[in-house]
Amino acid sequence: MIQKSMHKIKSIKPNTALLVMDMQLAVIRNLPNYLEITGKVAEAIAFARSKNILVLFVVVSFRPGMPEISMNNKVFSATKERASHINMDELMKIDNAVAPVLGEIIITKRRISAFTGSDLEVILRANDIQHIILSGVATSGVVLSTLCEAADKDYGITVLSDCCTDGDAEAHNMLTRKVFIRHASVLTLEEWCKY
Repeated sequence: MIQKSMHKIKSIKPNTALLVMDMQLAVIRNLPNYLEITGKVAEAIAFARSKNILVLFVVVSFRPGMPEISMNNKVFSATKERASHINMDELMKIDNAVAPVLGEIIITKRRISAFTGSDLEVILRANDIQHIILSGVATSGVVLSTLCEAADKDYGITVLSDCCTDGDAEAHNMLTRKVFIRHASVLTLEEWCKY
């Protein structure tokens, strides 16, 4: 119990950043709990701003025609076939409920992890960030991939369990209750805001 509390206290040190990942209309608009997740993430963003915690927004995007996507990539190749004609500006648009304010950083990635094909690590190092707070969609996608890569890079990690969601509720519950705890502190937004 003491160890858990120490992790909670670490989560609001000045060298902490909140990552708001894949909260794009194209990703979240069909979620059954769309308003619930955007509301929770908006609360997390407001809390982070009130504590002067760096808020970083991560979006997935590609060039016109999606040349970054290999047909060997099971996740993205289906998207390439369906959506290569989509306006990338529309794909990148973050929901207004959780949108950045002037001066906040938007990081563009090319794969599921927030690190892959992006300058996230450069931004984290430049700001002396050693602890990241993860939120976003989907739990089994960007949150899982980013958590695993961040753990390998020796970042301290907290996952806000109710600021993440997945199209598969069972996968979300299994990951937040059994898998993520091996690498990170897993807190609710309310628990995080108490520290």
